[in-house]
Amino acid sequence: LFKKGEKVLLRFINSAAMTFFDVRIPGLKMTVVAADGQYIQPVSVDEFRIGVAETYDVIVEPEHDMAYTVFAQAIDRSGYARGTLTPDYALTGEVPALDPVPLLTHTDMGMGMDHSMHNMGNSSQMDHSQHNMNSSGQMDHSQHNMHSSGKMDHSKHNMNSSGQMDHSQHSMANSRGMDHSMHSNSSQGIKHADTEYGPHVDMRADNPQYRLDDPGVGLRNNGRRVLTYADLKNLNPTPDPRDPTREIDLHLTGNMSRYMWSINGVKYSDADPIQLKYGERVRINFVNDTMMNHPMHLHGMWSDLETGDDRYIPRKHTVVVQPGAKISYRVTADAKGKWAYHCHLIYHMLGMFREVHVS
Repeated sequence: LFKKGEKVLLRFINSAAMTFFDVRIPGLKMTVVAADGQYIQPVSVDEFRIGVAETYDVIVEPEHDMAYTVFAQAIDRSGYARGTLTPDYALTGEVPALDPVPLLTHTDMGMGMDHSMHNMGNSSQMDHSQHNMNSSGQMDHSQHNMHSSGKMDHSKHNMNSSGQMDHSQHSMANSRGMDHSMHSNSSQGIKHADTEYGPHVDMRADNPQYRLDDPGVGLRNNGRRVLTYADLKNLNPTPDPRDPTREIDLHLTGNMSRYMWSINGVKYSDADPIQLKYGERVRINFVNDTMMNHPMHLHGMWSDLETGDDRYIPRKHTVVVQPGAKISYRVTADAKGKWAYHCHLIYHMLGMFREVHVS
């Protein structure tokens, strides 16, 4: 319930097991003031996407004595959750129609052809009409057909010979990834470990992009102002302004047809822990080699998301890595002990999981 003209703070928590939600309140602007419980500089939006385990705090100011629908549609448009913001229990708001089922593009395949901000027409889209798309917005591409318009068949992709670098001398069989402590992340090309090749991995992103200003599949060019990670700026100056002393690359890998998930091609039960030295500042570089969103959650320490302004780096506990994309954040190892680090999609967690040891 609300009274006309008052400010109302709403906290959204995605407690689902597998579902991403796109949230809006038709007729009301939302001012986002916190992400994962940490205050940010206010951002006015019409809509935001919330991954599993993420939280957003928004302020709304209803100006009319009418009911508003809090509308949260699943990313795959298979259904929705709804609530009512109203001055009177007897009033309910109109429920909007679901948006069209989203189509993944070459960008979401990590092919580096960034069409996210363009109206491309059908030739840039992949035909998913025959796919079973689950509630986390993920698609099974095992039945892809090739069309003359450029829609591509990835059911039998073997990417070893498609411009890959020779990684025969690399050893990355554990979870620590490649240590780029002497390099800037901007100068590093994409390298796939030997452990990423085999039947347990059906895709590798050759040219993933940083897409902080991309609202994501299904939200691009929808006529609404949609929150992106590029909008997030800490309300206060960055708590730890130090530059990272080393970098850790982690590739999110899997086989969507067999539903096998891993990091760097290595499942949790076969992986070594990630070792951090107490007090150090490190950069985590994620590359998503799959066509699924992965909400990556580090226990015990904050993930300081690099959004381009080092003065006001936002802090999150869960960071969504978009399909075929890369993203980086800094971690201060300020909590000794053994910590869980995993994708928060419940059916991915068993394989896409690491222990982090801080000592």
